[in-house]
Amino acid sequence: MFFDDTILFDSAPIFIIIIAVIVFGSIIFLGVSKVKENVDNNNAPQLTVPAEVISKRTDVQGNHSYTTYYATFEVQSGDRMELKLNGKEFGMLADKDMGMLTFQGTRYIAFERQ
Repeated sequence: MFFDDTILFDSAPIFIIIIAVIVFGSIIFLGVSKVKENVDNNNAPQLTVPAEVISKRTDVQGNHSYTTYYATFEVQSGDRMELKLNGKEFGMLADKDMGMLTFQGTRYIAFERQ
């Protein structure tokens, strides 16, 4: 007999524990990083600057059940930033729109066309 079945059954609990630690560790890491992002945004100043809409994109997750909307803005200094926004705001923007962008850290607040 080349393979002993007891090795498989003896190591199964260890394997399950390792997988559980990886899964729960990932969940905790993602939660902590999201909280840190919110704290950083809350501590950042709210700025309103002239900007141009450079591009828009969507990220569809699952079977078209969850869509995240993004827009890339270019400010006067030439810097670009991609900000997440809701579907209504996304629909109101068009490439090449010029206006005043209000944001706080990485949080989109508003865009008013000029």
